[in-house]
Amino acid sequence: MLTLTERLGLREEDKTSWSQLLCGALISRYLKAPISRYLKAPRSERSTPSLMETRAGETGEVTVSRWVRCSPELAILVLVLSFTVRATPQLVSIPIPGTKAFPESITSRSDGTLYVGRLGNGGIVRIKPHTHESAIFVQPGALGSRSILGVFADEASNTLWACSNDLSTLGAPAKGSDTGSALKAFDLRTGNGKRSVSLPGTHAFCNDIAVDAKGSIYVTDSANPTILKLSPGATTFEVFAQDSAFSAPQSGGAGLDGIAFGSDGNLYVTTYAAGGLFRVEVRAGSAGRITALSGDHQLRFPDALRKLGDNSFLLVEGAGTLDRVVIKNNGFAVTPIYGNFSTPTSVALIGTTAWVAEGNTTYFFDISKKNVTPPLPFRIYAVSLRKENTK
Repeated sequence: MLTLTERLGLREEDKTSWSQLLCGALISRYLKAPISRYLKAPRSERSTPSLMETRAGETGEVTVSRWVRCSPELAILVLVLSFTVRATPQLVSIPIPGTKAFPESITSRSDGTLYVGRLGNGGIVRIKPHTHESAIFVQPGALGSRSILGVFADEASNTLWACSNDLSTLGAPAKGSDTGSALKAFDLRTGNGKRSVSLPGTHAFCNDIAVDAKGSIYVTDSANPTILKLSPGATTFEVFAQDSAFSAPQSGGAGLDGIAFGSDGNLYVTTYAAGGLFRVEVRAGSAGRITALSGDHQLRFPDALRKLGDNSFLLVEGAGTLDRVVIKNNGFAVTPIYGNFSTPTSVALIGTTAWVAEGNTTYFFDISKKNVTPPLPFRIYAVSLRKENTK
């Protein structure tokens, strides 16, 4: 195998003097000053996250010891890295209105329109295609709604479905009269309220939504180990699937979270705190076997799940990544696509672009950060998918 210097055609007698000069200049210019200053700056002062940004907790720092010896190989490596840093593109982003928006879910229409539910301020934001103009589409408090979590654009029924939960005890400023958890239906074109269906029980938490070809609605209940189903014309939910494996850990946290149909017609769900991914077989509209899938990667706070290709999905992990997940038999393989988000909460696919909502929800749920202002404005980010990540 050829070395780096051999690939560049350097002679042995040229390597030492050339590398010392180049290595010193490049380390000083590209590694020591710009990147360390960038990583130490508060996130709110950065325009959009760079693909080269790394994290060490909330902040990161790149330092190069002054005692490092510059070898020819190190000089070439630094040169390669310098071109990588300079060529790295930044993500396109769209600001979400609201100083306490905390975007929790995102969905899209076939024409490219995006809808974003707000956990803190409540209401739903609509983002127009092409112009990327954003505005409040469903007003906070509409139909008695509180904090909005999962949203789903159901074009077949001209309905924007939304999960509403009363999080006022956690300090959510969202207006509304509801005191529990409910599924809301709004007109997809006008934003006007259509209907509201309460989740069963006194302790429920509507999180995410999926719709089948017949128009039945499925929601995950994060407070209970149940997937609920609302059939067309029904006024109450029925329990579609229930399993103790869907429960949150005894140490606390959310249970069921993301939900989506796969290309095989089965339902797939995630469990947030436990980091699980499950398949629920669907047979003639009823639930069959429930299988806990094993993967090549331990999921860290898996959240929204969106159908991608032939039994593949887009998945956001609350730990910071957007992934491609491919299901095979009773297992799954994970390919990280982008890994620099601050508590991503959801993803929507438009063509070959994945739009990721960056929730920054630690500033909402973490009591130690209650009086800390999150990076503003809240944003959603566009991630262009490579061809191999669209299948």
